[in-house]
Amino acid sequence: MAYREVAVIEVREMLRAWMAGKGLRRVAEQAGVDRKTVRRYTDAAVAAGLDRDGGEDQLTDELIGQVVAGVRPDRPAGRGSAWESLETEREQIVEWVGKDLTVVKIGELLARQGVVVPHRTLHRFCVERTGYRDRGAGDTVRVADGTPGVECQIDFAKMGLLYDPSAGRRRVVHALIFTAVFSRHMFVWLTFAQTLEAVVAGCEAAWRHFDGVFRVLIPDNASAMVAKADAVNPQFTVGWLEYAQARGFVTDAARVRSPQDKPRVERTVQYVRGNFFAGETFVDLADAQARAETWCRDKAGLRIHGTIHARPAEVFAEHEATALLPAPETPYEVPIYVEVKVHRDYHVQVGKALYSAPKAYIGQQVQARADAELVKLFHRGQLIKTHPRQRPGGRCTDPEDLPAEKTAYALRDLQRLTRAAAAHGENVGIYAERLLDDKLPWTRMRQVYRLLGLAKRYGSGPADTACGKALDIDVISVTKIASMLEHATENTPTPAPAAARAATPARFARDPREFRRVKPYWMKVIDGGGEATTR
Repeated sequence: MAYREVAVIEVREMLRAWMAGKGLRRVAEQAGVDRKTVRRYTDAAVAAGLDRDGGEDQLTDELIGQVVAGVRPDRPAGRGSAWESLETEREQIVEWVGKDLTVVKIGELLARQGVVVPHRTLHRFCVERTGYRDRGAGDTVRVADGTPGVECQIDFAKMGLLYDPSAGRRRVVHALIFTAVFSRHMFVWLTFAQTLEAVVAGCEAAWRHFDGVFRVLIPDNASAMVAKADAVNPQFTVGWLEYAQARGFVTDAARVRSPQDKPRVERTVQYVRGNFFAGETFVDLADAQARAETWCRDKAGLRIHGTIHARPAEVFAEHEATALLPAPETPYEVPIYVEVKVHRDYHVQVGKALYSAPKAYIGQQVQARADAELVKLFHRGQLIKTHPRQRPGGRCTDPEDLPAEKTAYALRDLQRLTRAAAAHGENVGIYAERLLDDKLPWTRMRQVYRLLGLAKRYGSGPADTACGKALDIDVISVTKIASMLEHATENTPTPAPAAARAATPARFARDPREFRRVKPYWMKVIDGGGEATTR
């Protein structure tokens, strides 16, 4: 089994079980990790200030981040030194496995050669690198029912075809069957999918049916619940772990292809398929589900069970109903868990919406958790950003995540832009406001950026002087400011107004009489002969 990083939800699950008073071995079994791993995380949590006798509200994101930072080992290749030492002896180990030597014997022979490694590491190495398999199989024995109200076994079973109006065709429908171990009381949830959302919806309906939550669920290895199956340390999906935390139960997954690990629910699959579904005609999934709940309550619950020789519903009501955890008061919304990359635009995409992340994480993979209210971004167990959830197509950007010189442009922040201009002088700030005085001000932001560039290039003093002179004559043009600064004409005196120039006598003024016109001779004849007159 390759080395993997323990997820944040798994760390929280370990600490939650440890705070409940369970031993390290039991915590390791529930969390799907090694007992030594649990010890390292609990020691780190105590060092970080966790009080075992305190409440679970101590398990904040900040505390979990400190614990992960203190425990995370440095394994660049994903393997420890013990595994690397076994790699050098691989040919010899393969030869020993071929001679049917046990892992214990192989460990003894390696120790004689000076290679001492943990037994579990050697066992994993033999399984993964040499094709070793444990010999023999134990006998199957009948397991006691246990304490009432504690265990519930669940399993998916294929029922048949059912018409789906949304798809316009018949589809395969599955039944998620819940069976109480002690009383054999059962519940059936029908679904077209086997996703985490479908499993959670079935669990929520089951808790309403039982009016409480069982403390231990024993499922099969459905991918919605188990990310990586293992006989000893199964790895659960973070979505299923968080749901278990929210409802207060723990998960004890059955082994792969081992129906004997959950025989109570395995035996009821045939009963549900043959007694409830076979031969029936259902309108749609809603009709089938309503009839399934009635069947569980009035038929399956009130039959005389062949093993306990009693009615499961009555045994449940007498012995198990009061031992269950309280039923949920509010519905559970399944969060989204994705691993996303922080792109060059400082954003990640979660649920078809964009959320900003700090510049330091550009190009790196971060873990995102999104529920109905918040989106949280994690990197190596540390909470790096929290945003309010946006609708698909929306965007949430924190100005602190963007470079200061690009924030105003990216967010179309006109006030930030005018403040940046005013920092170069009062006239520059006023000039920027005049440039942005438009019905569509963001279309003129580039002109303000050019003005800021001129101020940086030629200095704040000349730029402020040039803007002041342009404001005096009401000329709003960045190109004119650039020309003034380029030719250093910002200090040239401003020409006098036209009215003042008219009051000053012209140097070459002529007498208006010089512009009189005299009629030609031929015009005087036409007019009747007279002296020439002026017009």
